[in-house]
Amino acid sequence: MRITDGPVRVLVVEDEESYREALLTGLTKEGYAVELAADGIEGLRAFGADPPDIVLLDVLLPGMNGTEVCRRMREMAPVPVIMVSALDSEVDVVLGLEIGAADYVTKPYHLRELTARIQAVLRRVAPAFPTVSLPSPDPLKSQPDVIEAGPVRIDFARREVTATGRRVHLSRREFDLLALLLSPPNQVRTREELIDRLWSGRDLADTRTLDTHVRRLRVKLEEDPADPRFLVTVRGVGFRFDADGRGMADEPGLATGPGEAGEDRILA
Repeated sequence: MRITDGPVRVLVVEDEESYREALLTGLTKEGYAVELAADGIEGLRAFGADPPDIVLLDVLLPGMNGTEVCRRMREMAPVPVIMVSALDSEVDVVLGLEIGAADYVTKPYHLRELTARIQAVLRRVAPAFPTVSLPSPDPLKSQPDVIEAGPVRIDFARREVTATGRRVHLSRREFDLLALLLSPPNQVRTREELIDRLWSGRDLADTRTLDTHVRRLRVKLEEDPADPRFLVTVRGVGFRFDADGRGMADEPGLATGPGEAGEDRILA
């Protein structure tokens, strides 16, 4: 349990210098206190000398691999560990979680996504962290009975949804996800916020469950689920329901020119 009031302390254990420096710069700008370690042994020494609030731990480390480092850290102190790796197979993810990792992030990643994951993990293990913003009041509690946006009409009292006039059958979770995205329409909802509200931050090692629900909604609501016009992705941030049906062409983060996409991307 964290008891100090200073900035959240992050121990980054990463053998690639370019990643270490990028994380040091990015996380420091976000207000974190960052300590760096270039390999597992160095990371364990730093961890043992003064346990941080959270660890970002690369899996493929020289000498001692990240899974063994994670196991030893978990034996030393109950500090949450986020595993970071280019390995993204289900076996690798499950292994990381089974040894005690709190989350698993695959390279390349965006800084905004990474900081959202850090905050979500810290919120789960220590809700009182002063640096972690608490969820805002539930917008659904002050919602009108019916909202119409684009081809979608949602009736909260009846929990009914229609798309272009046809009744759409949604699961409870799909309905709640759509309700959040329409409260109000055109507002970006971050992955962190959606996970916290719909799953209370539990049982989601990554965002694949959320992505699966979004895909299911697109199949049920969009004319072409492969080219969504309304339920669009805001790259590196989350999702938005575009009432005007402009699709993802205007979404931030998709441009590739200098100074546009990739400003918050960690070595994509």
